[in-house]
Amino acid sequence: MNQPLPDAASTPWANSAYSIKRHGSSLSTCDSEPVQTPGCIQDHGALLVLRLEDLTILQVSENSAHFFGEPPATLLGQPVARVVGEERQARLRNMLQHESLERSVLYAFTLPERDQVAALDVSVHTLGGVAILEFEATERLTPHAERDFFSLVKSAVGHLQTAIGLNDFCNLVATEVRGLTGLDRVMVYRFHADDHGEVFAESKRDDLPGWLGLHYPATDIPQPARDIFKKLWIRPLQNAAGPLVELVPLANPDTGEPLDMTHCALRGASVMYTEYLANMGVAATLVMPIVVDGKLWGLVVCHQYTPTHFPYQMRAACELMAQVVSLQLKSTEYIEQQAYRLKVENVHQQLIAKAAQDGDLMALFNSQPNVLDAMQADGAALFHLGRWWCVGSTPTDVQLDALAEWLNQRAEFDSSMQPVYATDALARDYPAGADIAAVASGVLAVRVSRLQQDLIIWFRPETMQTVNWAGDPHHKIMATGAHGARLTPRGSFELFVESVRERALPWTAMEVDAALHLRLLVMELVVSRAERLAELNIDLTTSNEELDAFAYVASHDLKEPLRGIHRYAHQIMASAQALEPENQQRIESLMRLTLRMDALLDSLLHFSRVGRTLLEFEAVDLNQVLADALEMVGVRQGEDTCAIELARPLPMVYCNEVRVREIFSNLISNALKYSHQARPRIDIGYLMPGEPGQIPNAPPEASGQTVYYVRDDGIGIEHRHFEQIFQMFKRLHGRNDFGGGVGAGLTVVKKVVSRHGGQIWLDSTPGVGSTFYFTLPDGARARP
Repeated sequence: MNQPLPDAASTPWANSAYSIKRHGSSLSTCDSEPVQTPGCIQDHGALLVLRLEDLTILQVSENSAHFFGEPPATLLGQPVARVVGEERQARLRNMLQHESLERSVLYAFTLPERDQVAALDVSVHTLGGVAILEFEATERLTPHAERDFFSLVKSAVGHLQTAIGLNDFCNLVATEVRGLTGLDRVMVYRFHADDHGEVFAESKRDDLPGWLGLHYPATDIPQPARDIFKKLWIRPLQNAAGPLVELVPLANPDTGEPLDMTHCALRGASVMYTEYLANMGVAATLVMPIVVDGKLWGLVVCHQYTPTHFPYQMRAACELMAQVVSLQLKSTEYIEQQAYRLKVENVHQQLIAKAAQDGDLMALFNSQPNVLDAMQADGAALFHLGRWWCVGSTPTDVQLDALAEWLNQRAEFDSSMQPVYATDALARDYPAGADIAAVASGVLAVRVSRLQQDLIIWFRPETMQTVNWAGDPHHKIMATGAHGARLTPRGSFELFVESVRERALPWTAMEVDAALHLRLLVMELVVSRAERLAELNIDLTTSNEELDAFAYVASHDLKEPLRGIHRYAHQIMASAQALEPENQQRIESLMRLTLRMDALLDSLLHFSRVGRTLLEFEAVDLNQVLADALEMVGVRQGEDTCAIELARPLPMVYCNEVRVREIFSNLISNALKYSHQARPRIDIGYLMPGEPGQIPNAPPEASGQTVYYVRDDGIGIEHRHFEQIFQMFKRLHGRNDFGGGVGAGLTVVKKVVSRHGGQIWLDSTPGVGSTFYFTLPDGARARP
């Protein structure tokens, strides 16, 4: 971690301008170094600072005697013509008047060889009211100058345009820049969301160790250096071990301010940076920033293992390459993101179409493709119909419940612009997130129903794969310099393996947008489905009313002729004394069938009345309802015919007393009837939401409801008959087995439960017994 910046008054250069040469070893943090005003240049060139009005020399590098034949003392206060001559001074003045030189370095002219000093290329730019001239040995008269850098850049740009995807593009960048410069190693260095860096692509000499995939702590490139890289396109360092040359004087005599060397090719390098390079055995570097939309995306870093001269022509070509790479990388990333976006949208459209076809949101999770085939995530969960539907690696239902409760309180979901929560470090916001970091360090969540608070959540695990760090990112070696404690880079580049704790791959803006778009699609589907269901409910209600009316009329009107048939058959039996036995059996069968038909019509008439009668709800004591139901089925206190066990007193409930009594009487009657036990046992009770207890086969609609149950130790029911037993006139046994009956009791029970807005289901094991569960949500527990 970076240490706090020192107070300016406490620095060794507090009363003067900073100089790497004088103060570089006194630094305690990387971020405390004034890298823009180093006070020194590299020794392979010379530098002049001119007053713009009259081109008078205000500052000069202390090596002027070597390059110009005169020491600083004799040059200060003199016109620049003393160094470059009157003709070139005039040319320089013309450039200053007509060229845009503010923060823009341009080649001015070449100073011819003289007095055993090589010819010098002169470049110029302006900044802060002064003109800055840099003098470097030229290669315009050497064989190296014959290289056609324009053609090399043109060819490289053409190759870059053939790249498919970001990885391919960055590999081509490393290859082409190495071909352009001829340097030993070229790396494309990418910054991650937390500012640490990764060697993303590399081209190198075959005998050098590979650094591809290495990660470096963010502190290896301090913030002041990052700020500078956003202002220029190239940073050369020809000899990391070379001496530094100080400016004379260190401060501008007109303003008292140090010189801003941000755009100077000769700018001196930090002692810490040069020692850092020495630790790697690197002698020279050429660094080009990759800037996308004003942000530092990464760097193109070139290493040479011997001191190297970078001529102006090469630097200009590399500067152009850096700008081209920055522009084209933005396009390459956009194309790659668009391909990903199209894939996500295509899968989402397929999922919505399948959900619309099935009439069920679970198609997002249990079909192919599923929601994980769209988004790059390891798990996803949907809360719908009162329960969780999951795919991939997700937290447990209990952990999901707690997370959902926390998420539904987040202010993000109230936003009208982006109702979404996205994080790559859940534990930072949600303390319990540490317990689920292995599967849910990254969370992307949208709410797909405001009323039910239904959610879709995607999960990414913490980045548990090992990361190859070039040294421990949390450890810096402190050495003692001439001015006390001094921070130096790590002296070893052995791999340090670290797991990234409680952090996940960040969600991209495109992924967040895709989640929001899926949310809209789901909500539109839900609204459309709700409208369709409303229409179907109207039709169904009308049909049910017509069916109930028909059943009532049919059962009522059929009873009269049926009674007539029974009466005539009885009269025949009474008046005919000499019927043959065969005919007598037929008459008896006719009378028996009319009685059964009458019972069936009674059941049908009762069922129709249950559906037609308006139910009136009131506060009812279920204990009294149960007592009445037991009496109706013939179970009396003091008799030892069966064992009725009540786990605890039943609650007060708003319901229709008569119809709920039918529920209990039918279920208890069946429990007594379908039993081989001499003394059947029947358990009756209820479970409130959140209470411990198993409720097998519960439908989603029963979630959050009080569940009542009647349990017996009877003959049981096979699972394949669980639905059939609730159908009208369906019996699983012979007509006269287990006391007979017409098979309408459970149909009536289901109808009554349904009219209370509830659900009924069962769990049963043949030979062991059955448990019937039901809810009465429209009859919530009454207040005492």
